Amino acid sequence: MKNSMMATGLMLLFAIACNSEKKSSTVDSTTTDTSTAKNNDTSKPVDSAEMMKAWEAYMKPGNEHQWMAKSVGTWEAESIFYNPDGSVMSTSPGIKVETKMVLGGRYLQSSYKGMMDKMPFEGMNTLAYDNARKVYISTWIDNMGTGLMYSEGTFDKDHKVMTFKGNATDAASGKQIQIRETFTIVDDNNQFMEMYDTKDGKETKTMSIKLVRK
Repeated sequence: MKNSMMATGLMLLFAIACNSEKKSSTVDSTTTDTSTAKNNDTSKPVDSAEMMKAWEAYMKPGNEHQWMAKSVGTWEAESIFYNPDGSVMSTSPGIKVETKMVLGGRYLQSSYKGMMDKMPFEGMNTLAYDNARKVYISTWIDNMGTGLMYSEGTFDKDHKVMTFKGNATDAASGKQIQIRETFTIVDDNNQFMEMYDTKDGKETKTMSIKLVRK
C-alpha cells in the first residue's frame, strides 16, 4: 500500500513538473519584453526532491493521528435536541457507535446506528488532521438528510476541547448556515459534543451528544 501511494505521489510530482516546464517554455517563446517577464513571472522550477519530501511529510501519520486513535472502540451515545429557548426538545439514548482508524491510521471514522426520535438512524463522522495545513477537519453524513456537513477546527490541549466551525444546509430554506461544534474529551471513557447554529446573526444551541465507552 505504501509503495502504491508513493508511486501515486511520484506520478503527481511528474505531472506538476511537466506542466511547469510547459508553462515556462511558453513564456520564453512568446515574451519579447524581458524586463516585464522578470517582474511578472512568479513561477519557479519545481524541485522534485523538495516536493517529494513535502509529500512524504503530508502523507505520514503523526502525533495528532496517534491521539485520534485513542478514541478507537465501541461507544454508546445519547443525543439531545434543544428548542430555541434552550429547553430539551427530545432525547435519544442507546445509539451504538463503532470508531476505528482507516486508510493506514490517517483518519478516524465513527459509525452511528440506533433510533432517533423513534426513527431508524445511521450516521458517519470522519475526522482528519491535515499535516500541511495544521488543521483538524470533520465531516458528517446521515440518513436524515442528503447533504454533507463540513467543518474545520483546532484542539485546545490544556482543556481537551476541539472547536470546529463550518457550514451545514438548512433544510427549510435550502441555504447554508454557520455551525460551531465543541467536542470535549472528558476522560478516556467519556466524551461530550455540543452543536450550535447561527441564524439571523444569533447563535443557538441545537443539539448535544454524550458518548460513553463500552
